[in-house]
Amino acid sequence: MKRADELRAQLAALNYRYYVLDDPLVPDAEYDRLMQELVALEAKHPEIVTPDSPTQRVSGAAAPQFRAVQHRVPMLSLRNAFFVDEVADFDRRVRERLQAVADIDYMAEPKLDGLAVTLSYEKGRLVRAATRGDGATGEDVTANVRTIRSVPLVLEGRAPPLFEARGEVFMPLAGFRRMNEVAREHGEKLFVNPRNAAAGALRQLDVRITAQRPLEVFFYGVGAVAGAKLPERHSELLALLRKLGLRTSGEAHLVHGLAGCLKYYAALAARRTKLPYQIDGVVYKVDRRDDQELLGFVSREPRWALAHKFPAEEEVTQLQSVDFQVGRTGALTPVARLKPVFVGGATVSNVTLHNMDEIERNDIRIGDTVVVRRAGDVIPEVVRVLIERRPVDAKPVLLPAHCPVCNSPVLRVAGEAAARCTGGFSCRAQRQEALAHFASRRTLDIEGLGDKLIEQLVERELVTTPADFYSLTADKLSGLERMGERSAAKLVQALARSKSTTLPRFLFALGIRDVGEATALSLARHFGSLEKLMSADAAAIEEVPDVGPIVAEHVAAFLASNTHRSVIARLRKQGVHWSDMQSAPAAGARLAGMSFVVTGTLVSMTREAAQERLRALGAKVSSSVSAKTSYLVHGAEPGSKLAKATQLGVHLLDEQAFLDLLKS
Repeated sequence: MKRADELRAQLAALNYRYYVLDDPLVPDAEYDRLMQELVALEAKHPEIVTPDSPTQRVSGAAAPQFRAVQHRVPMLSLRNAFFVDEVADFDRRVRERLQAVADIDYMAEPKLDGLAVTLSYEKGRLVRAATRGDGATGEDVTANVRTIRSVPLVLEGRAPPLFEARGEVFMPLAGFRRMNEVAREHGEKLFVNPRNAAAGALRQLDVRITAQRPLEVFFYGVGAVAGAKLPERHSELLALLRKLGLRTSGEAHLVHGLAGCLKYYAALAARRTKLPYQIDGVVYKVDRRDDQELLGFVSREPRWALAHKFPAEEEVTQLQSVDFQVGRTGALTPVARLKPVFVGGATVSNVTLHNMDEIERNDIRIGDTVVVRRAGDVIPEVVRVLIERRPVDAKPVLLPAHCPVCNSPVLRVAGEAAARCTGGFSCRAQRQEALAHFASRRTLDIEGLGDKLIEQLVERELVTTPADFYSLTADKLSGLERMGERSAAKLVQALARSKSTTLPRFLFALGIRDVGEATALSLARHFGSLEKLMSADAAAIEEVPDVGPIVAEHVAAFLASNTHRSVIARLRKQGVHWSDMQSAPAAGARLAGMSFVVTGTLVSMTREAAQERLRALGAKVSSSVSAKTSYLVHGAEPGSKLAKATQLGVHLLDEQAFLDLLKS
């Protein structure tokens, strides 16, 4: 039927634009409409169904087993390098064998952490897909691979009579997280990592299960090819793959010599955690294919390619003990003390276990062998316990009955994950964290009052509450470690400057449990003054937008405390003051309906202060520039936001123009 053929061609073209060119032509709803039309046509006329129809990606029942497939061209493995010296040796050997005087051009590509596959196309149609297996023989996973949307069932344009495409099936991180969320909701076993999830999905006997898994593929090479001459360079081969509708990585780049390889490696390593999929290194391939042939192979590895691996992101070590740290809100955080292990480019010996619920859910015990993961700058974590290696004397982790810092009772409220010390300001750990929070940049912004100095002040009992900061003199400060007369004088000046603030910043600085910047702003806008907020009960506080009953209780209890009221009174007496706010930006507020972005360094105020001034006038403040941005306020060194705003035609305000706007 003509309409069915038209729909198949149209859907194939849309798939090509979406998956290969990353340039969708139509919204998802339009694609779905076309697909449903084809499904309806084929249901009405079963005789018109073709094996390569996009409706046939999932077909057949569960397979009893996977048939063995002999690869026409072996799927070789790559030599691994972990250090710069090994990469330099590889480059030296390549140049020596090729007798090259100049540097070699290499194609550098991300090394995906997935499952290698080879896809055979005959006369442009997918006829077979197989796993790598042992390199000579793999498993037939044709039905499973057909379910992957980014795999073309029919190649674009004039395809060779035989064309084998080599690639890597992987699971994007977003899809992996969604899949684990669903598994957690249903009480099912979680997948360990995206690679294992992808490999398991591709080897499902029931193809319908594979179809439900979020698999993707990137192609990076070819196997057997008949009836066509391949390009002279690997970079051109990748372009040919894309032309045929086979998706390749947009991160692949041509680099020059050893220096180019190492620069690419460093750049990709820096962005590794921001990529939407998992990689474990980069691959360097000599770009000229005639040079590849000259270099040949050794054992089962090509001499013309090398995998430069990133430091391992997962390692196995032993959990030796668990300590509990106390935060500024009194929450006790269990911290695992590990046998030191090098993972993710750093030596890890301490890992947070978050809370007792996590410990109990994962059945973590002292003495266990655990898998530790660290990706880039991400905080290391215990991924899982190797129960099979558990020693007979492994001990359960017990929550202490008393605070390890002040010996006050520890309370674990039903329904809450965190257990808390009840000591309040009498607990030195809470005191030190609360004081550091009060002085931090986003609260009172007391320049020069860092963690180390606060630790000394607390140890010498010079400061017990935030009000004590304002009793400090240059004489008291100059006797502290690394605090000379000049530094002491500067800090006294910074303390004086910090006395003038805004109500939202002051509320945030108090360290009320679960009250962040956004909640502090909502409270300030709703009540307008601290006096009105302090006289409100939990029910009245719960009327504030986005404030629930638990947060309302925390705010009411904190401000009802005689200790906290005394601290606030002393702060007032020391000269700390804040500007009240109107209850909420009125519809007629001067900047209501306008969107601002603040970037760069301002001289007259901090960016946070500028944002608060704007919000007080009814403006919306965003962190990113878009076509909907009304004004970009820019100080010194504004960065890329200024260029984007200029490109979009957004109105620009330098600092003086911004100040004029506020005054007008």
